[in-house]
Amino acid sequence: MFTLTEVASLNDIQPTYRILKPWWDVFMDYLGIVMLMLAIFSGTMQLTKDQVVCLPILEQTSEGSGGFYGTQPPDPADSFWNKENSIGEQAAPLMAKRPPNSVSPTIHLPQSPAFGQPQPSNVRTKLDFQQYVFVNQMCYHVALPWYSKYFPYLALIHTIVLMVSSNFWFKYPKTSSKVEHFVSILGKCFESPWTTKALSETACEDSEENKQRLAGASSLLKHLSTCSEEGSPNQSAQILSKSGVAFSAEKLVSEIPSMTILDKKDGEQAKALFEKVRKFRVHVEDSDLIYRLYAIQTVIKTVKFILILSYTTTFVASINFNHVCEPEIKHLTGYVKFHCTHNMAFMLKKLLICYIVLICVYGVICIYTLFWLFRRPLKEYSFEKVREESSFSDIPDVKNDFAFLLHMVDQYDQLYSKRFGVFLSEVSENKLREISLNHEWTYEKLRQHVTRNPQEKLDLHLFMLSGVPDAVFDLTDLDILKLELIPEAKLTPKISQMINLQELHLYHCPAKVEQNAFIFLCDHLRCLHVKFTDVAEIPSWVYLLKNLRELYLVGNLNSENNKLIGLESLRDLRHLKVLHLKSNLTKIPSNITDLSPHLLRLLIHNDGTKLVVLNTLKKMINLAELELHNCELERIPHAIFSLNNLQELDLKSNNIRTIEEVISFQHLKRLICLKLWYNKIISIPLSISQVKNLESLHFSHNKLESLPLSLFALLKLRYLDLSHNSIAIIPPEVGFLQNLQHFNIAGNKVEVVPKQLFKCTMLRILCLSHNCITSIPEKICYLSQLTHLELKGNCLDRLPVQLGHCSLLRRSCLVVEDHLFDSLPIEVKEKINQEASVSFSNGCKCQSEGR
Repeated sequence: MFTLTEVASLNDIQPTYRILKPWWDVFMDYLGIVMLMLAIFSGTMQLTKDQVVCLPILEQTSEGSGGFYGTQPPDPADSFWNKENSIGEQAAPLMAKRPPNSVSPTIHLPQSPAFGQPQPSNVRTKLDFQQYVFVNQMCYHVALPWYSKYFPYLALIHTIVLMVSSNFWFKYPKTSSKVEHFVSILGKCFESPWTTKALSETACEDSEENKQRLAGASSLLKHLSTCSEEGSPNQSAQILSKSGVAFSAEKLVSEIPSMTILDKKDGEQAKALFEKVRKFRVHVEDSDLIYRLYAIQTVIKTVKFILILSYTTTFVASINFNHVCEPEIKHLTGYVKFHCTHNMAFMLKKLLICYIVLICVYGVICIYTLFWLFRRPLKEYSFEKVREESSFSDIPDVKNDFAFLLHMVDQYDQLYSKRFGVFLSEVSENKLREISLNHEWTYEKLRQHVTRNPQEKLDLHLFMLSGVPDAVFDLTDLDILKLELIPEAKLTPKISQMINLQELHLYHCPAKVEQNAFIFLCDHLRCLHVKFTDVAEIPSWVYLLKNLRELYLVGNLNSENNKLIGLESLRDLRHLKVLHLKSNLTKIPSNITDLSPHLLRLLIHNDGTKLVVLNTLKKMINLAELELHNCELERIPHAIFSLNNLQELDLKSNNIRTIEEVISFQHLKRLICLKLWYNKIISIPLSISQVKNLESLHFSHNKLESLPLSLFALLKLRYLDLSHNSIAIIPPEVGFLQNLQHFNIAGNKVEVVPKQLFKCTMLRILCLSHNCITSIPEKICYLSQLTHLELKGNCLDRLPVQLGHCSLLRRSCLVVEDHLFDSLPIEVKEKINQEASVSFSNGCKCQSEGR
């Protein structure tokens, strides 16, 4: 009936989903196969062997003295028995007794091996062979109970329903995709080389490592106490507890044993598995469809078991060998009753009992499954045991279908869930990234990315990496380290090898630091730049760097978040000299005043948000340099006039229109630099002359139309920038500025250059470009120190020959149209074209860049 291939295909589901088959499902599958074979065997036997043999039952006759319908000896000459045909031979053993008054032929039972000796009696009957076949068929359908006839088919149907119910959750479209995906991921996680390495090489830290951590913590507290300038021995510990600083939990002295480096293919596959597991978890944890479907199919199997058992047991007794049949065919045969025998009755009864036993066992297992399903919450799964046995203490618990699938896997082998948990751990993922990162970013590759900045310092900028390569800490000559968009940056104790490191940049990089590394940073780090989006990205250990000199914070620090900034901890930065805040402040945080005793430079660069409250500045009496850029100031803040030690004030890119308050600067005896550039100033007040100590004055990019004579009473001026205004006349009094070295009036409306300007013999940089100048006085030859001259964009038709007397001027620092330069005499051009000495050339270049 079934080929071996067809029967084997029923078991194809086992290899694929065997890990989701607990012992009871496997046992029920085997029971189903046995019941299926039993049903197939019963059906085969019934189709080939099942039959009923019936003989008529003789009744007492109403004539004679209590006799029966008798029999007469058969007539050997009867034509019926003389016929040599197969029908007659086959009918002989089936002939029953016949009434004595029958007119049918006399039947003589022949001698044969099947019947032994010839029958001693003769039977006379009226039934022929076709009538017996008819009676047998009628009695098969009338006399036999229905269960005897349909048991194999019912058993086959019930078994198929049970087998389908057992595996329906593997085939239902909404669950099969999740199950297939889970099995695929689980198999890859189990076989991944990373799983083996992670479990074997990152086991629980032993007691010695814990001792090392405690020793590191003790050394940290000792260091903080030593660095503290107060005498309280518990102050540093209080700082740690109040600040809530949480250092990395890695061991301190001895590093984690270096893992065997995975090859590139294994590493990429492991990374892909982490991503697949993360997405699968999000997809599966949002529903419990698989759990509910499995519970429903188990309930269906249990109900099916009860139904089968309830009606099957009642029919066991109805399967008999002997039956009395009354087919109501007397008008066709002359008989009312027949005695029938069912040749398959004994076998069917035994098969039915076996089927009932199998069904009972099946039902008991179904009941146990229901007990397991509802005994405990299977929609929650805890990796507590895995966390205890490994160092991956961050493996999260899961829920819903994800939890149920893991419970099913545990019934097969708990090692699967343990290995799977490795790919749920962020610590494990970070370790994998670290290994791959170190394999990719070797010392030689990092050395190629080291550059030298204008200050001749070695600079390394790492961008968008998964972490900080260990080889970075081998660059012992590095001065500046920049880490940008590295979410898992971690500074290990190896950083102590970088003895030249003094400047660290953390751009959107909430770096973690180990305790020994923090001790090193406390001692050596001098400048720290932190760029962030949210204040939580500022590492808490930043506020404990006691030897820090410069701190640059770039990010959202508006007044609503000031309470969360944690700037109250700045009071512990006792050596901080420079604080740069590039943000959107509406007021200066009051906590900054804690730095007032030692802060020398305060730089606030807003993004256009108006800075309203500035009274805090009055307390910063030691401030030497103040920058308030892009703060939408309309006047010079009065709080500034209380800063008696102020030396430089920069109010760039504000909305200042008038500066009448400038007279108050006369009280700031140390003020030497005033930058009011990129504003909307219309005029310079006469009181500017009262600020006698000014050496540098910036009024570029304003709306000035004229210059007051009092401006040139500032005899200490060395730097004067009036570029990009609307000035038409340079007053002759400019000649009073004998110390002037840099004069920039480019981008104005000047038509005449006064000869008095060339009395400023100290001039080194003169910028007259983009004006309306028609000629340059010959007295330019007096500027013997001139190294940089800009004349481009004017109305000149020639250059003075006297430029040749400016011995320090070279062609590279002479900004003028080529045709004007070509109009100079050959000897002048040759002199200007001469290569300058190294010092002059560098000086010219630097001055040009500074401008």
